[in-house]
Amino acid sequence: MQAGFSASSRNFKKAVDRNRIKRLLRESFRRQRADFLDQLSSANVHLAIFIIYTGKEVPTYDVVDEKMKKALRKLSDQFK
Repeated sequence: MQAGFSASSRNFKKAVDRNRIKRLLRESFRRQRADFLDQLSSANVHLAIFIIYTGKEVPTYDVVDEKMKKALRKLSDQFK
């Protein structure tokens, strides 16, 4: 499985902010990856996903983690 992460330079002019958002996204995905891969492997599906943060302000980890869970759950439900 491959995953990519991005934050817009239009909304976040400073690279520090963009990098922080991408770190939060990667960490949240890493922690939930095992369950997600189990569900995909049981459905015999291989994916490459790209997650783009579209918010206007730098989020907290709790918000990112909650939204990542929701997005991965929604994506894995399509392959059941």
